[in-house]
Amino acid sequence: MRAVITGGAGFLGSHLCDQMVERGWEVVCFDNLITGAEANIQHLMKNPRFRFAHQDVSQSIEISGPVDAVLHFASPASPDDYLKFPIETLKVGSLGTLNALELARAKKCRFLMASTSECYGDPEVSPQVETYWGHVNSIGPRSVYDEAKRFSEALTMAYHRAHGVETRIVRIFNTYGPRMRLNDGRALPNFLYQALSGQPITVYGDGKQTRSFCYVSDLIEGILRLLDSQERLPVNIGNPQEITILEFAERVRELTGNGVQIVFRPLPQDDPKRRCPDIAKARKLLGWEPRVELQEGLKLTLAYFEKRMAEERAKSGSQRGN
Repeated sequence: MRAVITGGAGFLGSHLCDQMVERGWEVVCFDNLITGAEANIQHLMKNPRFRFAHQDVSQSIEISGPVDAVLHFASPASPDDYLKFPIETLKVGSLGTLNALELARAKKCRFLMASTSECYGDPEVSPQVETYWGHVNSIGPRSVYDEAKRFSEALTMAYHRAHGVETRIVRIFNTYGPRMRLNDGRALPNFLYQALSGQPITVYGDGKQTRSFCYVSDLIEGILRLLDSQERLPVNIGNPQEITILEFAERVRELTGNGVQIVFRPLPQDDPKRRCPDIAKARKLLGWEPRVELQEGLKLTLAYFEKRMAEERAKSGSQRGN
């Protein structure tokens, strides 16, 4: 069995590569590395079942031989990234999705698209169920990500209906764990980086907005169950345990034991006030629900961040010494 994974050097993509290789699949990973990192897949490079192609899938995806599944995970995902790369985000959500779907069509294989809870925008319904159409500002600064993913979903369903491509769509809610970039703009890496650096933890708005955090191993298991299923329509995968951002910041501060301040900054435009998945569909169709408790997941993620920050300090010291 052979899979093509776009964005395979990213946070989620690299964990997906791991699991597919562990399943015994051959994996071809495409990534242009604007937000991904070779370090995330370095441990796979000598594996004969793994191949990395440094390539922008918005331009083309070319691969010879049979392919059994295409998993499209290429896209900037944090607000800092898609605000920095707005055109690239729109391109990978449109041209990149088109190229990935064309590959799946040509190879007559299964296609899974990584969508997002941001398709629901700033929701007027909570928890968010797959049948909710969303409340999205189509011209706001966040729209480059939100609308790219909504278009990707529309294109995916069009290929299913018009060409019979065997499609899957996963709507991913907030996920965390090892291989997140330090201080990448999302709540958890920002909070951990700031607390471990002795800086104040920055909370936007009054901190009463909510998120639901799913540990990465749980998410990847849900995605693979969806890939193996026969479901064509979107499925939410995330943790339904809702928590306010302020409470989450306090949890991180307590975990690190650094006693740093929590400071408040203005809320960014169109920032969702609530984010919580209804996972009844995933429970029923996939027999899936998250198992890793937040405290356990935070401890595992903290250990990774402490190691990464120690490596960064050592590297910085070595460069100064030279």
